[in-house]
Amino acid sequence: MKWIKTIANLGYGSRKLVAKLLHDGHITDSNGEPINDASKLEFGEIRIDGKSLDPAFGSVLMLHKPVGFTCSTRDHGALVYDLLPPRLRTRKPLMSTIGRLDRDTSGLLLLTDDGALLHRITSPRHATPKIYEVSLDRDLRGDEVELFASGKMLLEDEPLALKPAHLQLLDARRARLTLTEGRYHQVRRMFAAVGNHVLALHRSQVGALTLQGLAPREWRVLDEQELHLLNQRQDSIKTLADR
Repeated sequence: MKWIKTIANLGYGSRKLVAKLLHDGHITDSNGEPINDASKLEFGEIRIDGKSLDPAFGSVLMLHKPVGFTCSTRDHGALVYDLLPPRLRTRKPLMSTIGRLDRDTSGLLLLTDDGALLHRITSPRHATPKIYEVSLDRDLRGDEVELFASGKMLLEDEPLALKPAHLQLLDARRARLTLTEGRYHQVRRMFAAVGNHVLALHRSQVGALTLQGLAPREWRVLDEQELHLLNQRQDSIKTLADR
């Protein structure tokens, strides 16, 4: 049955195992009643051992990533998937990160198994603004705001100039940077290009989404309103950055 395959693909085991769970009464409706055909129920009504199913296919998760975790399924050491239910690592398709944060960067990380959405959000055409809180090793020299906004800044070994970025100075060694592209280690490389070193980096916002109410290591599923905000094309980075 199609719905048995769906539950199996969520990571609950093989289709044979899911069929056995059904036969043994482990799969019920929200009232605890055994079911014969889950296709007649809404996704949220299905329970396995009294617990709701893992996030449905097409969901987007927001994770408050702490420092020390890598956005990978293969690297050694702590992975962001270690912060999620184990089944999310075996479901098909896999929950993939929408963009990446390096091991030493904390903050807002999105994951989804919706390939079309992932491509749309990471596409340069979508221009989703991402806001970073930056702590630096030495005082800002004074020309960074103008240089970052110029659209003419080049990174080492890259032929194309960076898109304009909005830099807000918080004090001599702290700043808030808004980007609409995501090149490799871009924030760290931008400050390195002006003779500075990033000590701490935290992504506080993606589009209109923030980490409000979500502690480090915690995650949740985005609701319909948040998904709508995420899908909106963002053409102004200054408006978001100055909120």
